[in-house]
Formats: sequence, C-alpha cells, structure tokens
Amino acid sequence: MLRRAFTLFLAVTLATVLVGSGCASKDSTVKIAVEFNNHAACAYVAQFNGWFDEAGLEMLPIFQVYESGAAIASSLARGDIQIGYIGMTAAITAYARGVPIKIISGIHKYGYGLVASPEIESIFDLQGMTIGSLREGTVTDILLKLMIEQYKLEGLNIQRLSPSNAVLALVSGSLDAAIIPEQHATVAEANGFPMLIRSQEIWPGMQGDVLVVTTGLIESNPGMVEELMAITKRATDWVNAHRGETAVIMATKLQIAGGELTAGGVTLTTPLDITREIMARSMERVVYSISIDPEIVQDTIDFMVELGYIEEGIEAADILDLSFLEQA
Repeated sequence: MLRRAFTLFLAVTLATVLVGSGCASKDSTVKIAVEFNNHAACAYVAQFNGWFDEAGLEMLPIFQVYESGAAIASSLARGDIQIGYIGMTAAITAYARGVPIKIISGIHKYGYGLVASPEIESIFDLQGMTIGSLREGTVTDILLKLMIEQYKLEGLNIQRLSPSNAVLALVSGSLDAAIIPEQHATVAEANGFPMLIRSQEIWPGMQGDVLVVTTGLIESNPGMVEELMAITKRATDWVNAHRGETAVIMATKLQIAGGELTAGGVTLTTPLDITREIMARSMERVVYSISIDPEIVQDTIDFMVELGYIEEGIEAADILDLSFLEQA
C-alpha cells in the first residue's frame, strides 16, 4: 500500500551541452521526469543499477512532485525538463499545444484498471455511480470514455482526482469506483476494492507510456538521445528478465517513510503503504516493451480529436521519431 506519492525527477548534468530550443533549459542541465508509478520501471531500474552514470550521464537525484503525465507535460512546456517518461495522451496533448517534442519509443502497454466497491459486481452495476478518473484527455479519461461507450453506461458522476487521491476516496467511501494506473489499482485492490476490468479488456493493443524528448535535444545532442534509448532498452529487457528483483527495487523506490506530497500546489498526506508483494502483482498487469505501433498512435490521436481534446490535422508521423528505437 502507498504511503505517499511522488515522481522521480532525475537531473542529467552535461556541462558541454547547450540545448537551444523553445523548450531549452535555463542552463546546461538536461533533466528527466518520471511519474510516480511502475509504468516507467525501466527508468527506476536504470538509475538503481547506475547505468546512466556508466553511460556518462551523471544523474543528480532531484525529487519533485509529478504525480501525472499532465504535470510532466507542463514542465516540458516550461522548459524545466527535456526528457519525460509520460502517458501517450499527455504527450499528444502537449504536442498539439505547440510543445516541441518527439516520441522516440514506448515503455509499456496496458497497466490501468477499474477498481470498485465490493458490492459492485459488474460493470453494468456502475449506472449512476460516482467514478474517479484523472482529468480530461489523460489515458484514464480515454479509457473511461471507451468504457462508457462500450457498456452504454449512463448517469455517471465523474470526479477528477489524482491516482493517490482516488484510492483515498475509495477508502473513505467518496467514490464507488475509480479507473487508475498501476500500481495504484493494485493498491486499491489490496485494500478491499476488487478490479472489475483491466485496460487490455477495454482497449486491446493500447499504448501506455512513451519516452519523449524535446526536438532541441535531438538537434543539439543526438548522441545523448541514442544513449538514453540504449539504456531504456537495456533496462526494459532487465525488468522482463528479473521481475522479482524489479518488484523489490520499485517497492523500495516508491515506498516513502512518511512525508507529504505536493501535487498541483495541494498538499496531500497518503496513509497507505506499498509492499513488494503488491508491486509484484501490479507489475503482472503491465506489459513492459519499448515497441510502439504508429497505427495505435494515430487511432489515439483520432479519438482525441473526436472527443474534442485536440484539433484535427495531427498525424502520427508528426510526433514520432523512431529512428533511435530502430538503432537500439
């Protein structure tokens, strides 16, 4: 269970690099943001094993609070970071709003679930219920929209909450159900809220998080981006070959002994813990892969246009740069 949520914010210092783009850093530091969940297990594992350091990317741990991909997208827009392990819809939204970024690979597929109060036995029992989800345009929101469409759900009261707050709202009885990312969904399940449906059942083939970099970084230091991609592939392979050890690493990284989380200016205290066993079960629900299907990206873009979240005209080829993935 989860004691507090925070996002790992890793700073890569390269004194000789000057990033000259619209999203350039104010100095020569290139920074990486990772959400507080096990979707980007590859980044956590790479840092834990020292692989960034081995590649000459000196990692200085600077911890800030990014509990969602939307927050990371905002930091990309401000130029605070140049690299992000982020939900694909957040990356698409950022690109649509003019943030100069490219998706260079995937990092996982699936990894979301709908958890509900024990008395709710079926998706169809959700009619008129209160359901928690992240804000409009996020992956959880897209999954919720698909679920509403597929199961013809009506009269839902949708509450926009962070994953951690959604778990707390379930425990307090403020929510009947919530569609949230892992490890949060499994944390809720461990606290007595069964998982009714997983993301692979709602959206077969869905792309989860992706690895994005600013176009300025690609232009100014493609070698660094190549190293980043190689490390991400190495770490992803390691995660798949060492699930037990990865669960220990992730539980250690994400289990914080006390403290507070500041998300969007709001201070939260999360009195839930996470265990290695919960992390291992959660990771079974995530497919760790750097592959990405341009057709799935385009389908996602088209659905976001249909929902009115972005303007039409964006093609998958506009936001993708898979040349580094092909070389990895």
